[in-house]
Amino acid sequence: METPSPLPLSGKHVALGVTGSISAFKAADLASKLRQAGATVEVVMTPAATQFVTPLTFQSLTGRPVVVDMFAAAEAEAHVEVARRADVFVIAPATADCLARLAHGMTSDMVTLTALATTAPILTAPAMDNQMWEHPATQENVTTLRNRGVEFVGPMEGRLASGRSGLGRLAEVPQVVGAVRMLIGQRSGDLAGRHIVVSAGGTQEPLDPVRYVGNRSTGKMGFAIAEAARDRGAHVTLVTGPVALETPYGIHRVDVNTVAEMLVALEQATADSDAIIMSAAPADYRPANPSAHKLKKSSDEGALDIELVKNPDIIATLPAGGVRVGFAAETRNLEEYARQKLPAKRLDFIVANDVSAAGSGFGTDTNQVTIFHSDGRHEELPMMTKYAVGLAILDRVATRLSRGASR
Repeated sequence: METPSPLPLSGKHVALGVTGSISAFKAADLASKLRQAGATVEVVMTPAATQFVTPLTFQSLTGRPVVVDMFAAAEAEAHVEVARRADVFVIAPATADCLARLAHGMTSDMVTLTALATTAPILTAPAMDNQMWEHPATQENVTTLRNRGVEFVGPMEGRLASGRSGLGRLAEVPQVVGAVRMLIGQRSGDLAGRHIVVSAGGTQEPLDPVRYVGNRSTGKMGFAIAEAARDRGAHVTLVTGPVALETPYGIHRVDVNTVAEMLVALEQATADSDAIIMSAAPADYRPANPSAHKLKKSSDEGALDIELVKNPDIIATLPAGGVRVGFAAETRNLEEYARQKLPAKRLDFIVANDVSAAGSGFGTDTNQVTIFHSDGRHEELPMMTKYAVGLAILDRVATRLSRGASR
């Protein structure tokens, strides 16, 4: 039975400011996604925003009253109370007018009132025509706000309400949610200021320009660990083989194809890292003599003989990295094989799973792992989401770092 996954924004209070933009309808989805991530969401709106989306929409999605007019609010000094409760104040969409008022300390509506009253970090997601975004007045306001510590997500390049294309489109909801998670982690996470390197996915060792030697790894485990590390405040470098996954917001991604490329990328990344979590599944062997041209099938040949040579063991080769975590994806003799790898790869602990078990293999959203420590201990964890497994791994990394584990 799968253990319920911890929600990334559980226990957090997000104030969401909505201003008068055609993209205000996306704020409704944002409010819903923030709540699904575990946050308590409280919405404040400008009168102009209510011309695009009604307050009732946000009240239905958040389960909390929406404040538009301070003088009509049920709570005295609503702007101050909302501001005090917030762990982060998100303004999405943020119009050019809103940015101008924020930059000059003007408080003519509940959004700017709340922004001036809060001590929580402020995240803005601008949305406007590209000519408005590029105007020197807007850019000067953005610079002023950045200098005061206001964070920005977007705007994006794309089709605008005017029908033109340019820079000014509201950031997509997953990006804004990712930015919220990252910002909260940087302010209060136990890995704030740490550099965590994560590897993910399989590698592809070329046989010819068309074919390769590889495996079934999808990269889901590594990407989940990277997200969990970001949510706990870490600066994350994600070195990944070819995968069909979007880059999580705020994570530095390095794409590689082969074991040789992954080794070089990880050597560079771990030079100043506090931990390396090697969740990638690099190919153990590569073709000795890859063909420069596509190998053709011959009717008179019954078999194709390919000479394979052994690839270097990446984690064993890396000289540094801080806390060192490996993975063992096995189909039998799980404990035996995992314990053998601990000293051979100079690991602090290794995360082992049976990839032939239901819900625990490649491509699944869940995993059931056993963690073997270098001191002989082992911990069997229940079936969890891969994000929850990532958090469990990082719990142990954080403990070792707090005890003074060095780079």
